[in-house]
Amino acid sequence: MHIDALKTLVLNALEELKAQDITVIDVSSLTSVTDLMVVASGTSNRHLAALSNKLIQTVKEEGVTPLGVEGESGADWVLVDLGDMVVHLMMPETRALYDLERLWADLPSDGVALEEERAHGAS
Repeated sequence: MHIDALKTLVLNALEELKAQDITVIDVSSLTSVTDLMVVASGTSNRHLAALSNKLIQTVKEEGVTPLGVEGESGADWVLVDLGDMVVHLMMPETRALYDLERLWADLPSDGVALEEERAHGAS
């Protein structure tokens, strides 16, 4: 599946279950492991589990098999590896602690949550 179609599929699945603060980061210029990282927050561990389950179900229905899923059982960080895209689903506290957006801050972002990032002081 083309990366743009995969991105649309992932974002739609996350938005359908009300993921919060969705951010897409283009990491293709820094690593050959993946092209895009998606970071999104959930409101509880159950919400994270529902988001990851929905995401996995949605991509499988379109013929994409996740390469791996980590942290599914009650964790505050679930990682779904889709090959060309890695999705990080995190509790807000965990997201603030690891601050992946800042870690990759110098990379192009597609701006899905750009307005929210600006509102929180990030650019």
